[in-house]
Amino acid sequence: MKVKKVGLMGGTFNPPHLGHLILADQALHQLDLDEVRLMLTHIPPHAALKRTLPIEHRLAMTRLAVEGQKGIGLETIELERDEKSYSYDTISLLKEREADTEFTFIIGGDMVEDLPNWYRIDELIQMIRFAAFERPGYEKSSAYPLIWLKAPLLDISSTSLREAVRRGESIRYLLPEKVRQYVMREGLYR
Repeated sequence: MKVKKVGLMGGTFNPPHLGHLILADQALHQLDLDEVRLMLTHIPPHAALKRTLPIEHRLAMTRLAVEGQKGIGLETIELERDEKSYSYDTISLLKEREADTEFTFIIGGDMVEDLPNWYRIDELIQMIRFAAFERPGYEKSSAYPLIWLKAPLLDISSTSLREAVRRGESIRYLLPEKVRQYVMREGLYR
């Protein structure tokens, strides 16, 4: 049986934008994966530092973002738990459910320096490959084995999109149109 190769990009996706899809597509091709899944974080370990929309809105938007995207899907495993989502626990469960799948955890270059603080990172790094996107202003080095990925430089962030909506500015062409329509229809981020 052929081993399925799947990349996982975790995030709150608050909201999901074109930068997320571009990075997922770059990882799909650079790592020769069968699929990249946007893995929606339910309760991030750093939740106290970050206000996020209710999961129902983030799930609906992420579903709309990946709809019709070749090779890009949605992973909702973390929504099954009502506790903080630690990557170690999530990957353990995924590997148990999908034993014939080789997973790669995809992170931004800005997260690399924080890896030593991840819950059970030394065990996690043995369970799954890690890939990181190079990012200006961040070291391209780590004590952990990483596959480094290149991506076009895009200055799009969920934070800047939320602020733009709050200020009444246009967010057209910065996130999938169906996601933009959802944000406007639901009156999010105002």
